[in-house]
Amino acid sequence: MSGILYVVATPIGNLEDLTPRARQTLGEVSLIAAEDTRHTGRLLMHIGCKARLLALHDHNEERVLGSLIERLLDGDSVALVSDAGTPLVSDPGFRLLREAHRNNIVVSPVPGASAVTAALSVAGIATNRFCFEGFLPAKQVARKTALSALVSETRTLVFYESVHRIKECIDDMVAAFGADRAAFIGRELTKIHEQCVHKTLGELQRQIAAGIIVGKGEFAIVISGAGKPQDSPLETDRLLTALMSKLSAKDAAKVAADVTGLKRNALYERLLQLKD
Repeated sequence: MSGILYVVATPIGNLEDLTPRARQTLGEVSLIAAEDTRHTGRLLMHIGCKARLLALHDHNEERVLGSLIERLLDGDSVALVSDAGTPLVSDPGFRLLREAHRNNIVVSPVPGASAVTAALSVAGIATNRFCFEGFLPAKQVARKTALSALVSETRTLVFYESVHRIKECIDDMVAAFGADRAAFIGRELTKIHEQCVHKTLGELQRQIAAGIIVGKGEFAIVISGAGKPQDSPLETDRLLTALMSKLSAKDAAKVAADVTGLKRNALYERLLQLKD
């Protein structure tokens, strides 16, 4: 039987956020594939674990992939970890997971910390529907193009950004979404200098420029989605008139409510007015 590939979430800052199951898994596997062996080594030292480490990052994943799959097929279990948080969320490891599935190797998640869910949990912005966009392009033209494609997105938006581009990134977000869009910045989440700020994008821009939001560390940005576009009264009247020629007033109002999101009773009253 093949070994198991464990995808293990590690702390995004506070080392005490490592779960008991993750601690046990890291101590039991034959090998830990880590994005940065030095970074993971400090975590292992903290928990008193002496497991063998192998570097697995964007630049060598293709090269070490074959040997890792062979070890798994030979029965060794491997833990995949990133520098922080849940692997594969803006981290390397996709090729390894894909190849493991192709070889019918058991893949098991060991869930835990994630900057995405940590930011969403305290952002004060709707979380019932959201999309994760990760890091935006470093070049401004490409970044603006990516943001312009999201202007009409109604789901909450989540981004990561580095300290080197946070000011330029927020400036471009204000230009794309407007200064009044509700937003949140989580800086250095779970770390000593954690900072959580819920404001409008324009106010976040001002606080970054003034140094109130400190230009140090790692950033998670949450932005509220675009409001649902409302039909104009003229468009609604046209819809009601068209439906009225085919349906009863009651059914026409129901269909129009489903299409526009407006209240059925109000549409029914307006339909009667149009009839008169």
